[in-house]
Amino acid sequence: MRILLPTGAATAETVRRTAAGFDADVVVTGKIASFLTPRALRELIAKGAYDAVVVSGMCTVSFEAVERETGVPVYRGPRHAADLAWILPLVGKTPLSRTVPAEDFLRAGKAKDAMALVVAAERDAEPEFVIRGTKIGGNSRMKVLAEIMDAHRVEDIGGRVEQYFSEGADIVDLGFGFDATPDDVKRVFSGLEEIDGPLAVDTQDPDLIRAALSRADLVLSLQETNIPKVGKDVARAGAAAVVVPGGKTLNANIAKARRAGINCIVADPLLQPVGSGLVTSLGQFKDYGCPLFFGAGNVVELLDADSVGTNALLAGMAKEVGASVIFSSEHSDKTQGSIREMRKSTEMMVLARDRPYPKDLGIDLLVLKEKRRRREPPLEYETAITAGRMPDEIIYDPKGNFRIGIEGDQIVAVINGKAVRGTRWQDVLFTLLSQGHVSLLDHAGYLGRELYKAELAIRYGRSLSRTGSFREESPAVSCGENNSGARVV
Repeated sequence: MRILLPTGAATAETVRRTAAGFDADVVVTGKIASFLTPRALRELIAKGAYDAVVVSGMCTVSFEAVERETGVPVYRGPRHAADLAWILPLVGKTPLSRTVPAEDFLRAGKAKDAMALVVAAERDAEPEFVIRGTKIGGNSRMKVLAEIMDAHRVEDIGGRVEQYFSEGADIVDLGFGFDATPDDVKRVFSGLEEIDGPLAVDTQDPDLIRAALSRADLVLSLQETNIPKVGKDVARAGAAAVVVPGGKTLNANIAKARRAGINCIVADPLLQPVGSGLVTSLGQFKDYGCPLFFGAGNVVELLDADSVGTNALLAGMAKEVGASVIFSSEHSDKTQGSIREMRKSTEMMVLARDRPYPKDLGIDLLVLKEKRRRREPPLEYETAITAGRMPDEIIYDPKGNFRIGIEGDQIVAVINGKAVRGTRWQDVLFTLLSQGHVSLLDHAGYLGRELYKAELAIRYGRSLSRTGSFREESPAVSCGENNSGARVV
């Protein structure tokens, strides 16, 4: 297959190195590859016999007419020349887009194919039992159980449950503390009658367990002291139960639960946090004759590390010990997003079943780091100067300063009682500048930086930074509901 590769002078050397070994013509069409015009491309195609053209993914014009007139397909390549080495071998073998940059198109397609495999595997899975339509154990996907602590104190419990299901929970677990009463439990579960997904009650108090059995599909947890008091009630309700060790061994308690008539049992050997016996406790995960429960959420909550990698690693450990249900929680600020992370982790483990490791699956949990670092072409310049230190003296903008905050997923900039909202920092900045709210260039630059930081705070679920800066005044009151402070700029 003969390929035409129009490129710019700035990236020509990178493209030539990549094209070596392929039947490809690399043609420099100007300084910048993305400035290629349909007319120029038409003329290039007329000079040779080509089977395909790969243009820069940064091109914004349509080459549809060129393809129609010449009969030569014109594909969007990657945005950056450094990624061409990944794309070029696929030309003619893998479908590419005429309008979407190649890396985006292929990544989206690979993720779609991966998720189709996950769905198909779950559809065909043979479970050990089913809880309200959700397969448990067997060769089904590990199910994410997400906990809501002190459910009787949550104002909008229905909304929270729906949120957890939408974020990827397979089962939502409602916890009740020592101050809860049977009436509290009945009130909570009666308010969730319209919820379709599986619900669990999380308490060892027999009276509270009994109060939940009109709706609870799963009970956490049973052991030797409460099985004699409530085990038969659980069995009559047809609920499943997580059984834990206590004064008796886990095997002994499972046998006691079976004698009470409980048929659907999940064994929880009790995973310990890091520093309290994590590795040793893994040795207790063995065959108990029923599905296994893996309490990952406690490990994540009690470790001051970003949850995304921790959840992925724990899901991998759960897969290796044969767990069927994996526990996740979002009790602390640092674990927000854990349910989504754990759901994706369990899907990655499905895709890794026939592989030696969960890599190159089509989906991943890379958030800040890159799988492949891009090698950018060197910058071209004739002279260089060292940046000088900015003066300590502050010249305030006579137009006034802004209070920057976040409200949900929106960036908010307030000046003189007027707020500008947007989801992208550049849109908010453009609006503020176009309305004449900034008169100093250094203020405009700093404002852009702070708006971008606000967007990052939303993206990564963080508070707004309070680091010192040349325009920062005393801390301002928060103007958003999910941040701990606003910025004055």
